[in-house]
Amino acid sequence: MSKRPKVYIARDLPQPAAALIEEHCEPRYWRGPGNIDAARLSEELGDAEGLLVTGTPIDGKVLAAAPNLRAISDLSAGYNNLDLQAIRERGIMATHTPYVLDDTVADLAMALMLAAARRVTELDRLVKDGRWIKGMGDELFGLDVHHKRLGIIGMGRIGERVARRASLGFEMDVVYYNRRPKPEAEAQLGLAYCTLEELLRTSDYVLLLTPLTAQTRHLMGEREFKLMKPNAIFINVSRGETVNEAALIRALEDKTIAGAGLDVFEQEPVSPDNPLLRMDNVVTLPHIGSATAETRLNMAMSAARNLVNALTGQGPVDKIPDL
Repeated sequence: MSKRPKVYIARDLPQPAAALIEEHCEPRYWRGPGNIDAARLSEELGDAEGLLVTGTPIDGKVLAAAPNLRAISDLSAGYNNLDLQAIRERGIMATHTPYVLDDTVADLAMALMLAAARRVTELDRLVKDGRWIKGMGDELFGLDVHHKRLGIIGMGRIGERVARRASLGFEMDVVYYNRRPKPEAEAQLGLAYCTLEELLRTSDYVLLLTPLTAQTRHLMGEREFKLMKPNAIFINVSRGETVNEAALIRALEDKTIAGAGLDVFEQEPVSPDNPLLRMDNVVTLPHIGSATAETRLNMAMSAARNLVNALTGQGPVDKIPDL
C-alpha cells in the first residue's frame, strides 16, 4: 500500500469534504479561531505535500517553509491571495473552485441590483422604525430595472449567468466589456460588446465582475464614476480592491451616481467608520456572494477533490489558468 500524502487543512471543512481527504491523505487541521495568518501557517506547514486554504496570502515566504509542498487547493473561485509566480517557480500545482458558485453569485448580483434600485433595505428600515405614514408618495419611489441597460464589466461564467437572468427574465438591454469579445455568448444571450467608456456612459446599472489582478486593481476610479449617468447604480460582487473606494464615496456623496450595491470592500470586515455604512442609497453586504449552505458544501467538496487528485493523480483538477 502506497504512503498517503501529508496535507495541511487551513480551515474548517464540512464532514463530507474532510472525509474525502482523510480517505486518501494524512491531514492535519488548523483548529484556531478564524482564518490562519501567513506567519502562523508558515510555522504549521512543516512537511506537508498539500495545502487547502481560503484567503490566507501564500507568497514566497510561506512556500519556503514548506519544502515538500506539491499542491495548493484554494477554496475559492478567486485566487488573488496566491502569488502565482512564486508558486509556479516552485512547480507547485495551484487549483481553485470555479463553476459550483456561478449561479449563486449571479443570484446575489441580481438581488443587489434590485435592492438598490427599489431601495429595499432603506424602506425596510423605514417600515420597521415606524416612519411609514399614510399618504406617502414619491418619497418612496425607486428605479425600474426591467427594460433598462445593464453593463457588465468582466464577462466570465458568472457574467453570462447574470446576463441570462437580466436579458431573458427582466428584458434588459445587456452590454459588456471584457478582455476579449465572446461571440458565442452574444449570439445565445443577445449581448453587445462595447468599450468600457461606452458601457459606463450608457448603462443604467454597472456590474463589476472582474477578477482582481494588477491590471484590474482600482479599475473603477474617479474618472470612471464621472462617466456614469447620474441616475445609474453601481454593483460590485468581484473584489473590493477593484474599486477605488474613496472615489466611490465621493461619487455617491456628490450624487455623481444614484446608488450602489456592494458585497465587497477594500477593507474587510468593513470599518464601522466607513461613510458607505451611513448612506441610505447604498446596500452593503458582508461578502456573501457564494454563501448558501448548498453552494459552500459543493465548493468544499470541489476543493477537497482538487487536493486529492492533484496529489494522487486519480482524476481531473481545476487548475488556476494563466492570465
